Amino acid sequence: MAQKTALIVYAHQSAGSFNAAVRDVAVEELTEQGYKVLVSDLYAMNFRANATRDDIIGDLKNPELFQYGDEMMHAWMEDRLSEDIVAEQRKVEEAELIIFQFPLYWFSVPAIMKGWMDRVLAQGFAFSLEKMYDNGIFKEKKAMLSFSTGATQSMFHPDGINGDINITLWPLQNGTLHFCGFQVLAPQIFWSPVHCPPPVRTAMLDGWRARLKELLAEKCLTFAPCELFDLTFQGGFMLRPEVKEERESQPYGISTGHHLGKPLPPDNQTKAQPADENSRK
Repeated sequence: MAQKTALIVYAHQSAGSFNAAVRDVAVEELTEQGYKVLVSDLYAMNFRANATRDDIIGDLKNPELFQYGDEMMHAWMEDRLSEDIVAEQRKVEEAELIIFQFPLYWFSVPAIMKGWMDRVLAQGFAFSLEKMYDNGIFKEKKAMLSFSTGATQSMFHPDGINGDINITLWPLQNGTLHFCGFQVLAPQIFWSPVHCPPPVRTAMLDGWRARLKELLAEKCLTFAPCELFDLTFQGGFMLRPEVKEERESQPYGISTGHHLGKPLPPDNQTKAQPADENSRK
């Protein structure tokens, strides 16, 4: 049987950081499980975050007006992407599981990791209008966010000062991972390790190791299926009228992003839900 591969896309500047310890636990545990583990240490690689003309080898399709997304798609189709992008795309192709490991910066990923997403997940390679969301290119792969916060967990409650963590996670988990087709595992959140005593940080790492042992047996997060939408330009890629009508009697919206004026479904972006709770059979 072919060896399974996991990719950890890692963004932290310090080898002595808590995020580095979390990464090391994942490498150790997944290796013990028989995985080949690849690590893209973005800061150590000096990975370039800015998406520019330099990402494309050769002539542009439209030199009069540089449109990064279109030019990247053509370059990918013609094997004209820069070497650093191609190297990362090969890792993505090989991996069954991708873990993004990072400290939460300004309610998102660090700039260097956002640059990885912008440059590596190019149109054509990672998505198209015909292949997105649950029909996406990477629908056979799993991905997840694993990150530390500076804020405490209570600050990210719906009534906390930072607001609901589920809303914070929606653009990354739905708009990036699920958009490319990934089956998205619930995030691993390490709440404010910098403010925790050493025994608590040790317990966090032990909990992560225990979760990794059963990770691929977990149910994934649920998102609104493509079948609920009119996937045409004429229909505007909007929810079908009959779907809205069906949801009128439900206490919650379909998902964090499609709440339809109803309360957000609790923990929609942080915990796996029963398959029929937020989607229509």
